[in-house]
Amino acid sequence: MARRFRGEFHQKVDGKGRVSIPAQFRRVLEQGDPGWSDGKSPEFVIVYGDHRRKFLECYTIQAIDEVDDQIAGMQRGSVERKMLEKMFSGQSTQISVDETGRIVLAKKLREKIGLGDEAFFIATGDTFQIWQPDVYETEELAKTEAWLENFDDDFDPLTLLDAKREG
Repeated sequence: MARRFRGEFHQKVDGKGRVSIPAQFRRVLEQGDPGWSDGKSPEFVIVYGDHRRKFLECYTIQAIDEVDDQIAGMQRGSVERKMLEKMFSGQSTQISVDETGRIVLAKKLREKIGLGDEAFFIATGDTFQIWQPDVYETEELAKTEAWLENFDDDFDPLTLLDAKREG
């Protein structure tokens, strides 16, 4: 099983859109890129999606290959397949990490999520997301707090895993 992304990080973004990928994330990107070897730069895919998506979702090559395989298994010509192909192939870009551990986020991507001089990276298991920090704090933290309101104060999220096994 491939390593998973873990943690959250604030990273500076320079005027040309260059931003460092957190070192822990780079190790996972390397492992998730079948074409990577020592001395080479790992590649990954950024899915930026439609106007509702306020973040960039970053997939290892292996993870996006899994998504592509699932899409390819859908009925050819179906609306669902066409929409998913557009979202995961059309509204995405493949990118390389340079020798210093940085990537260049195109102006289009920075403008889409309102990225200024700082980016917020957060692990989401087999992907990670890049957010404008204030948007993440305003929207995503509020969603988490609202979700937690459905549970008692002594709620242990690990109980959800037990319920999944039992069901």
